[in-house]
Amino acid sequence: MDCVLVRKLQKRDAPQISRIDAAITKAPQRTDFKRLVQEVVANESAASFVAEAEGKVVAYMISNVTLGSFGTDRCAWIAMFGVDPKYMDQGIGKKLAEEIFAFHKARGIKDIYTSVRWDSTDILSFCKTLGFERSEFLHLRKNLY
Repeated sequence: MDCVLVRKLQKRDAPQISRIDAAITKAPQRTDFKRLVQEVVANESAASFVAEAEGKVVAYMISNVTLGSFGTDRCAWIAMFGVDPKYMDQGIGKKLAEEIFAFHKARGIKDIYTSVRWDSTDILSFCKTLGFERSEFLHLRKNLY
């Protein structure tokens, strides 16, 4: 989609990101996007971008850098992303990912990770088209309730 503008995430984007999340999950808002966006925008090592089309935000991708943990060097993580369902399958997510990759590569980051539910075949397929592969990590969870 040639008429898509990719730009850095801004505080004013929080309501539109919340709208996209609700459209994808078809569930009530579960994340305080206002606070999340404020924190991300303040983090200089975070690479977070939105895509605009037809005058509105239609996609977002938020990433951050870890200083090295569990035996890794400094690396980046794509923490969350979403594309408005009306704009899916138009290459917008790929455009955002390429911007994230370029941002981190220019800062010497060698590896980017993300976490995907095993049954989210559409997201797994998308990540594979971006070049993601299985990593040496195994995702673990402990339920506290």
